[in-house]
Amino acid sequence: MFDDRSPIYQQIAESIKDDVLRGTLKEDDQVMSTNQYAAFFQINPATAAKGFAQLVEEGVLYKKRGIGMFVSPDARAKLRGQRQERFFTDVVDRMLDEARVIGVSVEEIKKHIDGGNR
Repeated sequence: MFDDRSPIYQQIAESIKDDVLRGTLKEDDQVMSTNQYAAFFQINPATAAKGFAQLVEEGVLYKKRGIGMFVSPDARAKLRGQRQERFFTDVVDRMLDEARVIGVSVEEIKKHIDGGNR
């Protein structure tokens, strides 16, 4: 599951965020404990805890003392907004810059997206 591109705790956080975005984890769903997560993925519990702490800090998860971690009620909407912003910055803006350089108009891009060039 984990790769060498980024720290494991960040990959844990991204995986949980993806589950929230996909709807696999819904608002107020309880997530596995850090110890369960560590045992399941055979990683250090401190690494799992660091990923969970990041999610709490970002408002994706919240803690119920003595019970566990849960998905925040607004987590999906917040994550969707962040990903959409990143999509336009990282993908669309770069695509439009490249299109200008090579002489492709926005109209040609729209036509292609609508299936006109397939």
